[in-house]
Amino acid sequence: MDTVLILTILIVLGALAFDFINGFHDTANAIATSVSTKALKPRHAIILAAVMNFVGALAFTGVAKTITKDIVDPFTLENGTVVILAALLAAIAWNLITWYYGIPSSSSHALIGSIAGAAIASAGFASLNYAGFLKILEALIISPILAFAVGFIVYSIFKVVFKNNNLSKTNRNFRTMQIATAALQSFTHGTNDAQKAMGIITMALIVNNYQTSADIQTWVQVSCALAMGLGTSVGGWKIIKTVGGKIMKIRPVNGVAADLTGAAIIFGATYIHLPVSTTHVISSSILGVGASHRLKGVKWGTAKTMLITWVITLPISATLAGIFYYILNLFF
Repeated sequence: MDTVLILTILIVLGALAFDFINGFHDTANAIATSVSTKALKPRHAIILAAVMNFVGALAFTGVAKTITKDIVDPFTLENGTVVILAALLAAIAWNLITWYYGIPSSSSHALIGSIAGAAIASAGFASLNYAGFLKILEALIISPILAFAVGFIVYSIFKVVFKNNNLSKTNRNFRTMQIATAALQSFTHGTNDAQKAMGIITMALIVNNYQTSADIQTWVQVSCALAMGLGTSVGGWKIIKTVGGKIMKIRPVNGVAADLTGAAIIFGATYIHLPVSTTHVISSSILGVGASHRLKGVKWGTAKTMLITWVITLPISATLAGIFYYILNLFF
């Protein structure tokens, strides 16, 4: 078996591992509100999320194509196999570190930063596709701000519409609605996050001359969907606790407003083929809802920690990828 084939297999396995880790790392965010309000039992919520993530991952490929060609050009990428393997190792390492400490960081930031960092280590800053890379960065920056604003507006509307309703009955109705909104948010998570690993595998197939276009092969789509679904089934309790309880005390009406907001922003990004951080979109939608409900009820210390992680993930993952690239380059 030649070296190129071995490295390609390693990248495929690494990408599937990334999707698996993403499943238990990020998917917790999609079901955190429904678990914290007891709309769903944890086991039922995780099963629901796993199924809907799998379905969502099979539904679209636009984001995967963006990852494949908009950060760097895989057709001209210097030492591309090592670049991609280094990027994967760095993204997985950062995901595991933040998962261990229960920090809801972004797998998207980690992967995108890692690809950029490894490419720069290989061929300098000129290796970046600046038009595509800046477009992705804009989406990563704008989406959580938009989620905060929309969450604030949606909950403000809810307050006006339901202000005269019986509180107990309203909460009971919204708790039932949360089952549907948790499913919707898990579906949209699959449409965006699972595609990132598809893009990585496709990059590897291109740089190693196993395919000549940016099209996503069916086996790549199905295997990534399965990895995401299986990862989701493992669950992510530490992050569920952070998102579901440490930002604000969530009631069913808050949860529905946040879920609808998060799903809308994530699916909007998927529709225009842009990767976003589902972690930060969902967390920001909860912050927006919380600010609309009662400013003092939001635990801004947790929000500050999340913001710091949001800022540092790209440079840290890029640096890690550069280090991994130099280490791997000694052997390949």
